[in-house]
Amino acid sequence: MHENVENIEGFEISFHKKSKRIIDIKIEDQIIDRLIFPFKKFNITALEYKPFTRFTIAKSLNDIALGKLQNLFSSILRNRETGCFIIGPKKLSSKIDDNFLVKLSTAVTHLIGNPNHDSMAGKYYARFQVKHEDSSDSYLRKAYVNMDLHTDGTYVKEKTDWLLMSKLEEENVQGGETYLLHLDDWEHLNDLFNDKIGKQNFIWGSPKSKNVEYKVEHPVFSEDQNGNPQISYIDQFPEPKNMKQGLFLQKLSDALEESNNKITFTLPVGSSIVANNYFWLHGRKPFKENKNLSRELLRIRGSFFNN
Repeated sequence: MHENVENIEGFEISFHKKSKRIIDIKIEDQIIDRLIFPFKKFNITALEYKPFTRFTIAKSLNDIALGKLQNLFSSILRNRETGCFIIGPKKLSSKIDDNFLVKLSTAVTHLIGNPNHDSMAGKYYARFQVKHEDSSDSYLRKAYVNMDLHTDGTYVKEKTDWLLMSKLEEENVQGGETYLLHLDDWEHLNDLFNDKIGKQNFIWGSPKSKNVEYKVEHPVFSEDQNGNPQISYIDQFPEPKNMKQGLFLQKLSDALEESNNKITFTLPVGSSIVANNYFWLHGRKPFKENKNLSRELLRIRGSFFNN
């Protein structure tokens, strides 16, 4: 097991079956039962309007785990060898509705850091549905299109150190598997990272639905304090300044999608992926067409606590 992972009563902690880079955390029924009362203290509106309430339910979650979850989450996410965990109930039951899952996602993230304001939703989180028919301007809601590997926060000024993606509901779904890629497992990393064009500033915009009026400039690749590669990239939002930048982005996109080291799996309803946004990329395969397809997701992203 990961060197900083210890057993916590009521939490089943193991390596994910598809990768030892991902820690799987299943919450047992006894913990779910103990969370119901503190979670009921605040409704969703209170969490949206009064930020301190979010830290109150985060402390409730951490206290039930004898104060060990906060250190566990931080150690996993900040460790380059891992940087990702999946957390959710071991068993779904009638006690676990979408409000409970929003509160659980809120509690988990507020043990990690401060969430960014999500301009698309106007809140600290965004909920969005994926349906059979869609008229949006983003791949996010297009069920039958591959969502290519990317990181979040490419078009905003806020730091986006980590992100959480929760599956709140899913019906009449085939396909649509999640896939992830750790930067250090990518076969083409050295080739692309060492290309000088990737270190140039690119312009990044966003479609109208994101409600971000400005554009930002930053490179695709940078280095962390230890000299390790970091990436900030999504295929829909860069605006190449010239032919060289355009062709670099095409080469990058092809090299990511062709990787044989993507980790592909189905995320259970009620579970959340939490990942370091600098060296993990995420995507989603297309769904099989179904007029009754329905899926609801939640997203929170933000920065680590400084202390």
